Amino acid sequence: MPAAWFPVASHAQNLPSLGDTEREALSPLMERKLGEQIMREIRRDRDFLDDDPVSEYLNNFGATLLAVQPEARGEAVYDFEFFAVRDPMLNAFALPGGFIGVHSALVLAAQNESELASVMAHEVGHVAQRHIARMLGKQKQDALIPLAAVLLAALAARSSPDTSAALMMGGQGIAMQRQLNFSRDAEREADRVGLQIMRDAGYDTSGMIAFFGRMQNATRSYTDSAPAYLRSHPLTTERMADIEARTRGQRYKQRADSIDFHLIRARLRVLQDLSPQGLRIASEAFDNQLQLKTRMQVMGAKYGQAVIALRQGNVPKAQSLLQETYAAAQGAGAPVQSPVLASFAIDVKLVANDVNGALKEADAARSKFPISRGIARQYADALMRAGRNNDAVDYLRDQVQLYRTDAKLQDKLAQAYAAQGRQALQHLALAEAYAINGAMPAAIDQLGIARRSPDASFYDQAVIDARERELKARWMEEMKEARER
Repeated sequence: MPAAWFPVASHAQNLPSLGDTEREALSPLMERKLGEQIMREIRRDRDFLDDDPVSEYLNNFGATLLAVQPEARGEAVYDFEFFAVRDPMLNAFALPGGFIGVHSALVLAAQNESELASVMAHEVGHVAQRHIARMLGKQKQDALIPLAAVLLAALAARSSPDTSAALMMGGQGIAMQRQLNFSRDAEREADRVGLQIMRDAGYDTSGMIAFFGRMQNATRSYTDSAPAYLRSHPLTTERMADIEARTRGQRYKQRADSIDFHLIRARLRVLQDLSPQGLRIASEAFDNQLQLKTRMQVMGAKYGQAVIALRQGNVPKAQSLLQETYAAAQGAGAPVQSPVLASFAIDVKLVANDVNGALKEADAARSKFPISRGIARQYADALMRAGRNNDAVDYLRDQVQLYRTDAKLQDKLAQAYAAQGRQALQHLALAEAYAINGAMPAAIDQLGIARRSPDASFYDQAVIDARERELKARWMEEMKEARER
């Protein structure tokens, strides 16, 4: 659900203003560009969890936090993006420009949505207060190159310490790494903003100190080999006392967790390790979870077992477990409304090659969850599997107009054009997908292929020429900025 917009006057006075020098050091526009540059690398990382149900849950959850304090988006009105990475450390991290990463282990460790909100709201606080820009202080824009290198090195360290060391070589890199370690004042500031967001969103603020304490204890069992930026932020005794003082006296707010919180935790338990051993460990965890016999725990465990079964190609078992999941979720209540379960039901039908069943499930799901882009792509898949390529193209063309920055939709549209045999339009859609992902040379190459396609009409050629001029201009501008740094 997109974030609602409310008058900001009631909150804005609580956020400290930043000095002009700090604003000049790294403008909001440059912060966003830097964040996008880093995200292009992250999305190519094998541990980036490119999973629609997980991504949509995190972004919908983040939107509920931002809805109560929209000024956190800043003067540039950042379009925040929340994403997950496979990592056994309890951690989350904020990148410049509104990009917030959450480790899979952190979601698994959260006992309820208030605990998850405590970490995500804290990271929103870092972005809202523009801590990276403020740390750069009076440095010039040429600091962006070593800053990007350090952040990428921090990501590389999780899988390749040697690569990380190479990226971090040089005194300039080491100095920048020191700057990236948030100061205690910055951490307290993020805590304060996070607590305010949690309170206004109706979450239990007392969960912050308990969960942060668990994060601190868990982090002690890991080595210090990873760069500090992606380690848990230092949780000093002073900071913990400050959080406790701020939450003391606040009334306990009991907030029921959403069904999807428990489903996504189960899904992440499977996705964080898809090896045979990893699936066995996850299966054992779900068996133990079933012994708790509470409705939500049983529901999550059944769904997790269903995800494993489908991964292993056991469609009948996956279907049976899905029905048991629905039964546990519904209990004696109203019919279950969960995009996570709706998406999985479509997957089961597609894997079973039940095309008509998948199309029926997907059509019903898109009506219930019209803003779910993952379900939109599944619906397009079902249309193409049913041979309804014209309908798929019409539907996807409407979708890409609604969501112009969704590269996956452009990829799906390219597939639909290919199924129709429309080569020029196929490569035009691929060019748009590459452009959205920032791969300008690849996008320009696709336009060249589209131009040479035998079915390219005069109108298509005009569109290709105009788009090529735009992308080449953007590419030249990016190259010029890189040289000037």
